[in-house]
Amino acid sequence: MFNSLPQHFRDYGLQADIRTLMLLRRSIERGLVNTLGDLYLVLKGIITHDPKDYGPYTVAFYKYFLNIDIKEGEMLESAIARSEAFKEWGEQRAENREEREEEDLKELIEAYLNEIHLTTYDIQEILSGGDILRNDDPSRADGPADQPDQMPGQIDRMADYQDIPLEELLERMKEVMRQQQRAHKGGNHWVGQGGVSPYGNQGAAKGGVRVGGGGGGKMARKVIGDKNFYPVDLNESLKDDNIDVALAYLKGIEDESAQQFLDIQLTIKEGAKEGGLFLPYETEKIEQKVQVILMIDNGGWSMSPYTRLVTKLFSKMKRRFAHELETYYYHNTIYGGLFTDVRRTQYVSLDKVLKEDKNYSVFIIGDADMAPYELTRESEADWQRIKDRFKRAVWLNPMTMRYWAASDTVNRIRQILPMFPLTPAGIEKAVELMNKKRRFAKR
Repeated sequence: MFNSLPQHFRDYGLQADIRTLMLLRRSIERGLVNTLGDLYLVLKGIITHDPKDYGPYTVAFYKYFLNIDIKEGEMLESAIARSEAFKEWGEQRAENREEREEEDLKELIEAYLNEIHLTTYDIQEILSGGDILRNDDPSRADGPADQPDQMPGQIDRMADYQDIPLEELLERMKEVMRQQQRAHKGGNHWVGQGGVSPYGNQGAAKGGVRVGGGGGGKMARKVIGDKNFYPVDLNESLKDDNIDVALAYLKGIEDESAQQFLDIQLTIKEGAKEGGLFLPYETEKIEQKVQVILMIDNGGWSMSPYTRLVTKLFSKMKRRFAHELETYYYHNTIYGGLFTDVRRTQYVSLDKVLKEDKNYSVFIIGDADMAPYELTRESEADWQRIKDRFKRAVWLNPMTMRYWAASDTVNRIRQILPMFPLTPAGIEKAVELMNKKRRFAKR
């Protein structure tokens, strides 16, 4: 963990070595690091020994952990404003806010910094999780009368559920989910955002269960990715309120496997510098890299509602999970090639696409419903070539599944490529199939 950290901080003129990692590990094991703000303070205490180091330390920390690159002479606010981390945070904030009015950039940056530097020391009141549960009825009916008592981002109090058995929390959460009918923010009962409920996200519940979304104080004991714990219909077509669930399933594409190996040469080299103190240096060996090709039908009116959502879904996937992503477009079907731009003006031949690494996972998005004469034998052969080259190729169809049988072209394409509905549940099944094929290919 953090193997490259010492060298990174040395590049900024700071003192850091293997002992830095050892002290950081001990701090984590002792429970001193629960939030990113805690990490900032702990590392600052380990690395800096003079006030003149504080500036370079902050610049190095932002670069390493947030990929915020502060140029020489540049204002911090300017560097944050142009960073991808801030832009993604702003998108998530906009998605989670009911009000859509434009916010002042300076206020947004200040809110971002407040969230980054939130520490467990900012918690002014610690509530007993046991008391909350004893006074709460998990079978309580949902209704419009509940009002949030603590909104996301205002983490000034925390509920401690560490002494509650995890199995008990999960059982109570199931009961709450049976009653829950809508989204909730704040409070201490529902599966929602903010507040001190033991289940949800972006709140402050130490030892709780995070469900979807991002963490608040990073205090959750368990992160749920199981479909039973998402308060959405998994069989609904892809839309804004279930896109994060679909994203969680996409993350299930088996990632690269990283193994730690002792770097003997580096261990000897650094040990000699330290006068014979040989501390082990480890390196990671990446066995496999996840690569994704996305092919989107963006030509007709029937696909227009889904193009934006699919693009948004896979863009989030690329940002959050660091997968390689190649995106192509077509209309109804392909005829010897695809397009690299939304307007479909930049043509690329299928032969060129087929030269990509065969380990790419291919997602084809389209309703596959067209006039029978449009799906020519040549076009069917093109889809077959894609399947032959990329063993993990699936088709995701936004058309309601019960109508598939009535379409001649849908059924013809289903004979070539495995087809799943464009729903969170359909994406989950598609990913499961891909993983089976990946494991089979390794044998």
